[in-house]
Amino acid sequence: MTLYLFRLECLRMLRDPRYLALAVVAPIGFYLLFASLFGGAPAQPGELRDTVEIMVAMAAYGAIWGALSATGPRLAHERASGWLDQLRAMPVTARQLLTAKIAAGLTVALPALVLVCGTAVVAKDVRLEAWQWAVLMLAMWLGTLPFALLGVMVGMLVGPEAAFPLSYGLYMAASALGGLWVPPAHLSAPLLDVARTLPTYRLADLGWRIAAGHPPAVADVAVLAAWSAGLAALTVLVQGRRQGRLRRTRAGIAAAAPVG
Repeated sequence: MTLYLFRLECLRMLRDPRYLALAVVAPIGFYLLFASLFGGAPAQPGELRDTVEIMVAMAAYGAIWGALSATGPRLAHERASGWLDQLRAMPVTARQLLTAKIAAGLTVALPALVLVCGTAVVAKDVRLEAWQWAVLMLAMWLGTLPFALLGVMVGMLVGPEAAFPLSYGLYMAASALGGLWVPPAHLSAPLLDVARTLPTYRLADLGWRIAAGHPPAVADVAVLAAWSAGLAALTVLVQGRRQGRLRRTRAGIAAAAPVG
């Protein structure tokens, strides 16, 4: 059943024009724009070419929205429409449903990663070693987990009217503060300190380090893992409270029902 729900979620997202526009087309367009405007300067020794740095930032930008949009707004709409209540009549647990949504969020993050990097290769002649491409894709893909979990939290806490704007607002703010729009080297010291606490910066930094031929930084992995663990714990707590309220409501209805 979890596999069926996962497949259903992926198909729904891939057919959603808003997902395709914001998570795939927009990052590719931004990459081509920024790489053309700022990617002409030769790289200094020990630094990434601008076309590579922008590629990683825009790949992260698209992947983050893929993970967020597959979870938050959809979960909120399903709660409001009664779809989740209908699923409870089937042999589906809350854990299976959330697992399928998180897995779908990770899966639909992949097109942005692959297509932005493919655009960089074709349009801007970006070249990395085969191992760098493989490790970069895997590390950045796994690094989108906290954003899928964040989307689940949004979908569980707010209604359908607020879920999309809240998700998009968090996405844009975290992207801007996390150095996806402005290279970290150009951020002031206080803003850089803020950026280093955010999963957006750490996701991009994974890619920047790998593209430069370095292993992933322990700090990047630790911050992403901490965000994932914290959001997962909050998800379990919120889901437990929701189920507790549902049981109490059903018990109250049963107690108030006339006998015979």
